[in-house]
Formats: sequence, structure tokens, C-alpha cells
Amino acid sequence: MILTIVLFLYFNPQFGGKASDEAIAEYKKSKNYKDDIFVNSTEVKLDMSAKDMGKALVGFFKSQPNTKPEEILPFSKIDSLNIADYKGETRLVWFGHSTFLLQTDKKTILIDPMLGNVPAPHPSLGSKRFNEELPISIDKLPKIDAVIISHDHYDHLDYKSIIALKNKVDHFYTPLGVGAHLQKWNVDKTKITELDWWQETYFKDLKLICTPAQHFSGRGLSDRAKTLWSSWIVQSKTDNIFFSGDSGYANHFKTIGEIYGPFDFAMIECGQYNEMWPDIHMFPEETVQAGIDVKAKKIMPIHWGAFKLAMHTWTDPIERFTKTAEEFDLRIVTPKIGELIYPKDSTYTVKTWWK
Repeated sequence: MILTIVLFLYFNPQFGGKASDEAIAEYKKSKNYKDDIFVNSTEVKLDMSAKDMGKALVGFFKSQPNTKPEEILPFSKIDSLNIADYKGETRLVWFGHSTFLLQTDKKTILIDPMLGNVPAPHPSLGSKRFNEELPISIDKLPKIDAVIISHDHYDHLDYKSIIALKNKVDHFYTPLGVGAHLQKWNVDKTKITELDWWQETYFKDLKLICTPAQHFSGRGLSDRAKTLWSSWIVQSKTDNIFFSGDSGYANHFKTIGEIYGPFDFAMIECGQYNEMWPDIHMFPEETVQAGIDVKAKKIMPIHWGAFKLAMHTWTDPIERFTKTAEEFDLRIVTPKIGELIYPKDSTYTVKTWWK
């Protein structure tokens, strides 16, 4: 058994790669890199007590009422030609959790393309996706101009998805260090751009900005915080879009709003929270506040609707979010999976499909 575990940890490609000495020398120039690891702007508690760890493991693997939907969730299909031939206004498609297809300025972008069935290095180590069928399968996706990745956790960076996508993607954009995983999976180094917080780059006419998040990283037993985590901004000629990645609530949202806001559309984490890890994931009420902080004209709660990664009921995030957003009279977007989302659509009405 020990030998099997060792071989699994050593040879399984799911764990990704390690940064070269040359790359690490560059990371040391970052304000976010100290003592050979990446750090948050403020002190964040990451290590749970043995008691809390036990609670978390029991809660994760134990069958609990309503942590998963009893039926297949309603979703819409989208075909390849619809994507490939699209030249209209900015739009998005949600795949559940934090995965999006974004089309803007005649370009097609995938954000955190976790299109697999289980967010774990082995199917037995994770919870299955609520819906096995996606709005469109990977093999039917047309050419993808760019992929944006927020961090290297399994529910955001999926090995099998990258393997299936890599030959149809022009370029990958990641926070510092994440490119080592992509290179391990045979993505050409010339197709990868790594950015630090507050760094900007251009993909053709699109401006991409890597912005802070309060979280952590790691795919194995010994690589915690060896890569950076981030939020992202995508600016086209017509739209300013914010994607939070995974993050606890902190002052960085207000700073992002002051520098780059207001945003036409903001996708903000709302799910997989627990009082045992309050610094690295937001509660729904904090999601609302983060949307206010970044000056979002429309807010969409994400990081829910696909996987059980915490002990709350599967509808708790959206129910608490919509209730709080209503109290603040905010414009929110709550599409079902696969539905076309148009940030500038003034006729959109809130849908309660989860009920």
C-alpha cells in the first residue's frame, strides 16, 4: 500500500510541475514571494487544528442532506458553430462553479476551464460534478484564443481539460508559477504568460490585468503556496469585466475597484465556505460586499452549482446571496448553466431556477 501511494504521488501527472531555478529567481523579485513561497497581503490562517481537520474530512465524505441536488440541474446546450461564428456583443456562458466561456471583441476565452467530472487527482478522492453533461463538450469546442487561469487548485486547473484543450488554444495566461504545471503537461512555453499581481498585458486588442486575491495554492503534499493565486480583469473596447478567482474577503476588492472600476460585470466567488476557513473563501454576504467594493454594475455569484467542496447545502450560497443583494438593491445575474449571458442586457430579470 505504501509503495502504491508513493508511486501515485511521484508519477501521477495530475500533480503538475515544479518551477525551474531560473523561474524562482524571477519570483524572488515579487513582493508576494517570501521565504520560498507566495504569500497574501495580510496574515491568513491556513492550518486547521486536528479537531477541525477531522470535522472537515467527516463533513466532506459523509452523506449530508441537500449538499447535492437530487435531480439533474436544468442547463442549456450551445453548439460549436454558435461559438465559432459569433461576432456580436460581449457574452459569457457559465459551466457551473468558476468555469466560463467569454466572447468579447471577436475573441473566445476560457476562464478556469475545469471541465472534468471530479476536482481531484483521482476520481475516488473527490465529489462528482452535479451534472455529468456540460453545455458543450471539450471535443466540440472550436478554436480558443486564450485561456485564463486563477490558481492551481483542482477545481480551477484540471489536468485532463488542459490536455484536451492545449492544441486548440493560442495562449495561456496564469499567475506566477502556474505555467510550470502547463509545461509539465507539454504546453509550449512560448504559449504561456505568467503575471504577478497588478501586472498588465495585452492579448491582441484585449487588456488583461492580474489582480490580487486572498487564497493559497498547491496540488500535492509538499507544494503549498509554490504558485501564486489571483483575480483577473478583462478589458475590451466596450466592456470591463472582473473575475474574482477564489478569495476570502479583504481590502483588495476595494483597491481593485478604485483603480480599475467600475466594472460592467463581475463574477465573484460565492460557495464552498465554512467557519473553519473564513480567510480563504467568502460567505455570500461578503460576496455582495465585494461586488460593491469593486464597483460592479452587475454581480454574478460563482463557485457553486457544480461540486460539493464544503458542508453547506448546495443552494445555500445562491439563497443567501440573492437575499442580501436584494437588501442592497443591487443588479445581479443568476443564469442557469449554459445560458447565454450578456453583460449589457438591460432587460435581464433574476431567475430562481434552483428552486
